[in-house]
Amino acid sequence: MTSNDIPAFLDTWTAAEQAGDTGAVGALLTDDFVGVGPLGFALPKDAWVGRLAGDAMHYEAFGVCDVAVREHGGVALVTATHTAKGDFAGTPLPEALRASLTLVPEAEGGGWLLAGLHLSFIAGTPGAPPVPGT
Repeated sequence: MTSNDIPAFLDTWTAAEQAGDTGAVGALLTDDFVGVGPLGFALPKDAWVGRLAGDAMHYEAFGVCDVAVREHGGVALVTATHTAKGDFAGTPLPEALRASLTLVPEAEGGGWLLAGLHLSFIAGTPGAPPVPGT
């Protein structure tokens, strides 16, 4: 397992999220996963997966770009731009967020699992709060 495997993991994860595939997303997360949204809310694994199960979350597009990977002791820290198009309960999603992902080795199979995700607004992008002082 190397950082060379991370683009494939990210492709699998983003496709599962966009499709709303709760089974696939759940299988890619550690049991103690925590996802932190751009407004500071923290969702454990069940709530993160559950947000895809209802009718509230709609993705037309979901991806990551500008990916940078750093590995430390078998853990991969990924910084990327998260891109999305869609809405949650009728509220448009931000089009771009900064994402920090923590990937850990899967116990079996030699792949990666997502242990943590932290999303934050990128000042000046559509859907983000206004830049302070402007």
